[in-house]
Amino acid sequence: MKLLRVGDKGKEIPAIVDNENNYRDLSSLVDDLKPSTLNFEILKKIKDSDISKLPIVSKDQRIGSCVNKPGKFIAIGLNYSDHAKETGAKTPTEPIVFMKATSSICGPNDEIEIPKGSNKLDWEVELAFVVGKYTKNISEKDAPDHILGYCIVNDVSEREWQIEKLGQWVKGKSGDTFGPTGPYLVTKEAIDDINNLNLTTEVNGKKMQSGNTKNMIFNTNFILSYLSKFMSLQPGDLVTTGTPAGVGMGMKPQIFLKPGDNIKIAIDNLGTQTSKIVSK
Repeated sequence: MKLLRVGDKGKEIPAIVDNENNYRDLSSLVDDLKPSTLNFEILKKIKDSDISKLPIVSKDQRIGSCVNKPGKFIAIGLNYSDHAKETGAKTPTEPIVFMKATSSICGPNDEIEIPKGSNKLDWEVELAFVVGKYTKNISEKDAPDHILGYCIVNDVSEREWQIEKLGQWVKGKSGDTFGPTGPYLVTKEAIDDINNLNLTTEVNGKKMQSGNTKNMIFNTNFILSYLSKFMSLQPGDLVTTGTPAGVGMGMKPQIFLKPGDNIKIAIDNLGTQTSKIVSK
C-alpha cells in the first residue's frame, strides 16, 4: 500500500493510492497518519476494506508529510562508506545517531527555507522507515516485525551550523523545512527488496547523488535493533538512515543551495520530491 496525506498545511487528510493510481480518501477509516494510528491494526483495517468504494480526491493539491507529528525523528549519519570518504570521516564501526527536531518536517514538495544567517545549506536523499509498534531491546531478526513502512526523507543540512559550530549536529539539522518527508508511506509488502533501491538527487537538473541502499553500512533491521538498545521506540517514530556520496559539502569546490535552486530527489518505489529553495 501507498499511503499519503493531502491538503493545505494543517488540514491534510489521509489517502491511499489505488490500482488506477487515484488518490482515495481514507478519512472514514482513519482520521490521520499519526502516532496513534500508525500501527499494524490500522493497516489491517485498511487492507480489509474495499478502497474502490472510497471517494476519489483531487491530485491537484498539496501533499503533506506522510507522517504527522512523530514522537521522535532519529537520523543515522555517515551510513554509506562513499559519503564518509567524501566528508573526510572514517567509516563508522557502529551507527552514528543524532536527532532532528520534529518541527523540521514538511511536505515533500514544500519550499525549503534558507534560514537567516545560513551560508552552507546542503541536500541528502535518504531512505527512512516508520516504526509500527512498541520497540525495545529487539533482535535484528525481529526488527522487520516492528517496521510499518518506508518513505523518502531529504535530510537538509546547514553544514556550518552542523560542523563548524560547537556542540551536536542537531543545530544544523533542525531548521524549519529541513525534513521534507514523503510523498508516500509505502508498506513493506509493496517493496521487493529494501536493500536494493536506487537513490538520486538532482539540483537544477544536474544529477548530484546516485546510490543504492545495498551499499548502506548498516541496514534498516540492524539500525532499529541497535536503537532499541538505547531507547524505546513507539508507533509513528521516524528513522532516516543516511545518504550516499554526492552532497554539496563533498564537491570540489563545495556547492551549496541558494535561493531559486530546484532540487529533485527520488528513491525506487517510494516516489519523488521536488522542492524550490527560498530565502527566509
